[in-house]
Amino acid sequence: MTIFHRQVLACLTIVCAGTWGGVASGADAVKGIAAVCIQRVHPVLIRNDHNSLAQVVVNATRPGLQAKQFTFSLLGTDDLADIDSLRLYYSGDKQPVELDQIRSGINFSGDRQAVLTAMTGTSFGALSGPSRSLTFDGAQVLRKGRNVFWLSCTLRAGANMDHKLDAQCTEVVTTAGKVVPRDATPGIRKRIGFSLRQHYENGVHTSRIPALATTPKGTLLCVYDMRRRKRRDLQEHIDIGLNRSTDGGQTWEPVRVIMDMGEYGGLPQEQNGCSDPGIVVDQKTGEIFCAGVWMWGNPGKHQWDKGGSSPGFEIGKTAQFLMVRSRDDGRTWTKPRNMTRALKKREWILLAPAPQQGLTLRDGTLVMLGEGRDENDRMFSTLIVSRDHGASWTVGSAAAHGNGECQAVQLDNGSLLLNARTARPTRFRSVWLTDDLGKTWRPHQTHRKTMIEPNCNGSLCRFDYTENGKRKHVLLFANPHSQSGRDHHSIQVSFDEGQTWPEKYRLLLDAGRGNGYPSMTRVDATHVGLVYEGSQSHLVFEKFSLDELLRRRR
Repeated sequence: MTIFHRQVLACLTIVCAGTWGGVASGADAVKGIAAVCIQRVHPVLIRNDHNSLAQVVVNATRPGLQAKQFTFSLLGTDDLADIDSLRLYYSGDKQPVELDQIRSGINFSGDRQAVLTAMTGTSFGALSGPSRSLTFDGAQVLRKGRNVFWLSCTLRAGANMDHKLDAQCTEVVTTAGKVVPRDATPGIRKRIGFSLRQHYENGVHTSRIPALATTPKGTLLCVYDMRRRKRRDLQEHIDIGLNRSTDGGQTWEPVRVIMDMGEYGGLPQEQNGCSDPGIVVDQKTGEIFCAGVWMWGNPGKHQWDKGGSSPGFEIGKTAQFLMVRSRDDGRTWTKPRNMTRALKKREWILLAPAPQQGLTLRDGTLVMLGEGRDENDRMFSTLIVSRDHGASWTVGSAAAHGNGECQAVQLDNGSLLLNARTARPTRFRSVWLTDDLGKTWRPHQTHRKTMIEPNCNGSLCRFDYTENGKRKHVLLFANPHSQSGRDHHSIQVSFDEGQTWPEKYRLLLDAGRGNGYPSMTRVDATHVGLVYEGSQSHLVFEKFSLDELLRRRR
């Protein structure tokens, strides 16, 4: 499979069921033709061969009509120099193949044009460079009923991630006459992001479970599962990969494999999987710690399922807690160290890292996030703490039960606020407080009643800043903002240390379906970065200015 094939397969979630299906009608109709222009909320990504800017749905009330010309306005685009090229496609009355189908392992082998046609539809008109006004000329016979055209763009490598793009269809010319499409989604402009990982990139079937961190030098580190053969969880051939960025996420270095157990013990790679990376950076020394869970043997099992992990410490009996370190800003890493006997209680069924960034407290204490299954098979969240810059680690008590993947921040009074994924059927986040590094816990006032979720990992981040000479901070939270599915990927803002999360400050990033699993980090004094599993690529990186997140209150 070529790079072209992989990029086409990974980036096209052009229209999602229920978001584009309105048939143009009524006052838009001219001599049997009606049209509507739709822009879905999702980012446009650097490295994607195709990005949907806008869809035009043309409804023909009789057969035999032809579309001859489409005109688009890009007046709402911040900088045309961000765009490399644009092309218009026709996909009939059906939506193009969605990323979910690609993740399911559909085989799209074949020549370049066959793959292009299957994924994008038929090209209408010629490739165009960016312009404030674009016209595409062609001849497409319209079927009776709905006909879908969509405007695709490719971005330049240096496209500014603080900028936004906008495209509006201003006129459609047909053999029945001209029509001005109705704007069904006014006010939507698309953010620019980066396609960090795509389907079958580097021969890896699926990249999942990201954790994002920033070093004292400002380097961004993103660790994640490299699911080499299939998209499934452990047990499977999975290694931990890392991408570095030294320019705030504009470009990323090639992947480094930092945790791979090979064919340990004579078993094949698919019985030596490592998964769910957690990462913490010592902001005092610069040393970086990355942990993962390793399974040996147990084919077909999962560490969270019965039989996938058991009480005790032995390799092959219980899932193992591994750790690697870097002292050169993430360039090179140690071999994995097995921390299972040092951290796990014998009676526990499982102890694993929670796949998120930990934190350095104000006194230099390192906090890594953890999760597990106790002796009664109850899932729990916890903290893994070091007071000596990673020389030794201790594990806190369980933050009650029924919650798992988590992230924590330090509040002004020194307490830690833990925000965790809750077990089904509850569809609200678990939120806990501790004053003693996880020895004891008490529920927060928002616990399991305020912050909605579809049972998925979320990300909590504290951002300190100065405004008019005063030191301030906000808490930021990212997750799929839904109780029914992993869609509506959003960032929320709290101005009172997590007591309230006003809806008017919620920023919708991607309305489409993805696996979620966001991870946030501070990029610089004015920006926060986010990696998540969105609708347009396996792993998406976006960057947001603090001003954009807070501006609605001014």
